[in-house]
Amino acid sequence: MSANIINKLVIIASSTGGPKALHKVIPLLAQRLDAPVIVVQHMPKGFTATLAQRLNDASEIKVSEAVDGEILEKGHVYLAKGGTHLTLVRNMDGRIITREDFSEPINGLRPCADITFSNIADLKINNIVCAVLTGMGSDGYEGIRNLREKQQIYTIAQHKDSCVVYGMPKAIVDHGIADIVLPLEKIGAEITKKVGVF
Repeated sequence: MSANIINKLVIIASSTGGPKALHKVIPLLAQRLDAPVIVVQHMPKGFTATLAQRLNDASEIKVSEAVDGEILEKGHVYLAKGGTHLTLVRNMDGRIITREDFSEPINGLRPCADITFSNIADLKINNIVCAVLTGMGSDGYEGIRNLREKQQIYTIAQHKDSCVVYGMPKAIVDHGIADIVLPLEKIGAEITKKVGVF
């Protein structure tokens, strides 16, 4: 396991239509992506482990369901566990660790992307890429807005034409906090371009 301090991070939020969308994004990420990737997909408990396994089987980059207390590694995708918010903390030696958060659902959602985005606002990370994919509602908007106040971030929104439901990306586009709007099939390459490989 690498002891390198993580200074780049990718966070992807998705909901309705998200599992299929993730299959068009995650397999296009470089195997040696120079950042860990956090995925918050709205799913109930018991379903995310299967989704993580399917994505892992389809991808060169490693994909797994996040486990409480896990140290984040570059070139690894961590899928928030269904029924649990996912937050991150730095341990004493500066490495970033996952934490399961069983606080109340937000607008009926747990995991909720707003929780994850807002939580990392106080972590000092040099390069943060946020991607908001298809989904109903506006989860991700408040969290990204909070994050932008404290960190330098780059935000990707999925183009409406490739969304099953254009709710979550629409919220960040309409509020002017999307740096780029892309069709689904170009998002994986854009993430890789922005964080690079190791």
